[in-house]
Amino acid sequence: MPPPKHLTLIVALLTMIGPFTIDTYLPSFPAIEAEFGVSRALMSQSIAFYLAAFGVFTLFWGPLSDRLGRRTVVVATLVLYLFSSAGCALAGDYGTFLFFRLLQGVAAGGGLAAGRTMLRDVYSPQEAQRALSRAMMLFAVAPGVAPIIGGWLESLLGWHSVFYFLAIYSGLVLVMILLWVPETLPAAMRQSFHPVHVARVYSHTLVHRRFQWLVIMVPCYFGGMFLYIAGAPTVVFDFLKLDVHDFGVLFVPLVMGIIVGAWLSGRLAHRWPAERTVSLALILMSVGAVLNTAQALSLPPRVLTAIPPLIFYTIGIGIAMPAMTVLALDCFPRNRGAASAVQGFMQMLGNTLVTSIAVPLLSHRPDGLALGQLSLLAVALLLWFTLPAQESADTGEGTS
Repeated sequence: MPPPKHLTLIVALLTMIGPFTIDTYLPSFPAIEAEFGVSRALMSQSIAFYLAAFGVFTLFWGPLSDRLGRRTVVVATLVLYLFSSAGCALAGDYGTFLFFRLLQGVAAGGGLAAGRTMLRDVYSPQEAQRALSRAMMLFAVAPGVAPIIGGWLESLLGWHSVFYFLAIYSGLVLVMILLWVPETLPAAMRQSFHPVHVARVYSHTLVHRRFQWLVIMVPCYFGGMFLYIAGAPTVVFDFLKLDVHDFGVLFVPLVMGIIVGAWLSGRLAHRWPAERTVSLALILMSVGAVLNTAQALSLPPRVLTAIPPLIFYTIGIGIAMPAMTVLALDCFPRNRGAASAVQGFMQMLGNTLVTSIAVPLLSHRPDGLALGQLSLLAVALLLWFTLPAQESADTGEGTS
């Protein structure tokens, strides 16, 4: 089928919900902590709860999108996300707030699992990489503008307005989907949602070595950046001694790095095989991680020394992500929804572990975050250098 008009833009806006949900309320941490009487460590668990629910329910939404279609899942989860965002704004205590944060994660997982799969439904592998690169260039804006928007909303209207903003944003994306995006999964490609069939598909993903190496790599190298996203309140307030309006000092350079990397990935899609593109990305990430560790060990925290190495790192992430997505999805061409779900689950599991374990352990000192980044990247490099060759999936379909 011909790609629906504006599909790449709408998928980008859909996937932006994830970083908006994490980053927009970061400047409101002190205000929410004060209102509910909770500590910074307990408040950080609201990110972990969101990520855990996101990851687990991605495994549900992915196979469901293989059965019912991508559009149905996206519409249903956007309605749930709008409701849960309003619930966060209206919460009267921390327990209620945490419950609706968990519901936000349940809903947001559907947009990720079904959204990016839409692009692979209608594009060839090379065109899909280019489309994902363009979507990532737009998606990458979210982590940069989200804390800035959140900071101004916090200052002008209070923290409740941040979650009303998220509800309105998801409502606008929902309208776009209803008006302009048809179903992208042909009826002939629909798969059973019977628990036995779903269990069989997921069991094959667990024993498909190439797929497992690819989906474990992503949370490793992405976790090197997510340390700084989840730890942003500490980095901005405690290390760099900035205030609520200065989150852009950290996030805007990270965003620009991802945008540049995604643009390069799109340019390379028809020139290099995806494997060569990922190798270039890992080289750039290695340069960034080594420089970041060196400056953190030898220099006091300063914007001019702490931020540039992270730009190298995020350029590498921007180059790698579209190619890695295509490589992983094409391990299971008839079950891309399920494959996307596993990929999303692993990334969210990694982000959850980073938020709930790594950030509390490593964020007491700037060199702790840097060494954590270097260690996570080392695992990703080990997986890449031992990546198994392409193999046939055991579900009755070949690879493409």
